[in-house]
Amino acid sequence: GRKEETTLVSSGSYVIGNTSLDFQRGTDRQTLRTHGALNADYIIKMKYGGSKDTVVQFLFYEPIRYQWRETDFFPCSVSCGGGYQLNSAECTDIRSNQTLPEHHCNSYPENTKPTPKLKECNMDPCPESWEQGPWTQCSVSCGESGGWQDRSVMCVEEDTHGQFSQVEEWKCTHSPRPTTRQTCNTFACPQWVAMDWSQCTVTCGRGLRYRVVLCIDHRGQHIGGCEASLKPHVKEDCLVPVACHKPRESLPVEAKVPWLKQAHELEEQHTATEEPTFVPGPWSPCSTTCGPGKQTREVKCQVLLSFTKTEVDLPEEECGEERPQLERPCNQGPCAEVPGVSAHLLDHETPYMQTEEVFSWDYRGFTACSATCAAGKQTAVVRCVNRKQGEEVEDSMCDSSSRPPVMIRICNPEPCPP
Repeated sequence: GRKEETTLVSSGSYVIGNTSLDFQRGTDRQTLRTHGALNADYIIKMKYGGSKDTVVQFLFYEPIRYQWRETDFFPCSVSCGGGYQLNSAECTDIRSNQTLPEHHCNSYPENTKPTPKLKECNMDPCPESWEQGPWTQCSVSCGESGGWQDRSVMCVEEDTHGQFSQVEEWKCTHSPRPTTRQTCNTFACPQWVAMDWSQCTVTCGRGLRYRVVLCIDHRGQHIGGCEASLKPHVKEDCLVPVACHKPRESLPVEAKVPWLKQAHELEEQHTATEEPTFVPGPWSPCSTTCGPGKQTREVKCQVLLSFTKTEVDLPEEECGEERPQLERPCNQGPCAEVPGVSAHLLDHETPYMQTEEVFSWDYRGFTACSATCAAGKQTAVVRCVNRKQGEEVEDSMCDSSSRPPVMIRICNPEPCPP
């Protein structure tokens, strides 16, 4: 409503039309700036006195037009018995008060969308409520498609004495009716898994070969529960197409006792039963690479839940029987001989070797595990050994026809992390 004209000559601050202006006059530029909103209309006139390449710049910031606004609370989740209700936020044009798509408000970094608020509502107890019975036993113990189980659901009403009685279901329509059927045990059944075959027990003619067969569940763990009649065979005939220089037995040659025992030990792991029992875990590798050492293992008190076929840990006092040993001695063979000290093999290390043989085959530890989880494999290392000196020698020094078969054992049987 007022017109006035001000000439800006020297640098300084000016108040014009209720707006503070800052004017700076330099040798090569002049700047006119205001930090707040303009409270009046302005006409800026410039007296042209510079060179022809003079540049005039006009910069301004548009004030925020779109802002977030919290909505009213939505209806309560239940009509009684205690529920909750939420609110939200919507993008609004503050000039027209209209609701707009959210991307209008997202263009301003300082314009943060409010977090939804939550509050309780309808806290008065309901006169009627749904009562649920226990789930029935699952129709199957395992399988890709799983089974099903049911439960009973009824609408009940509580009287003034705290007693419940069944009423018509329409009286409970203030809350959703609970489900009465659900799927269960939707995991694959345990299956037999066969490891690789060993070498034939002979180097010529007819012999036998062995393999380990494990019952593996859907988590990759070695447990029971597989159908015994479907177990693949662990021993079969093999024929080495090399002529034997001395007569062989007409029947296949069985593996020497320690090799067969090792194959059985790999398969016959202790598992939990329906009575609490101690279940030992696998032995750790020997603590030394040569000479005497020790192996350790975990022993858990467990029970098998027959319905779900799952093993559950119990306190040790629940297993009354004597606990299996947690450590045992081991010997990976003599260390490198030190001058002046003679190395001797203990008799119990190699009970199956013929002591009169100077050079004979011997197992010398295992290769590194092929996997860090989910059941890897290790192969036994076979070396030719001088029995008198206890040292490894060239393989050609031993009889190749008596070389023991390749033995494989399971290692790191724990399932891999997700």
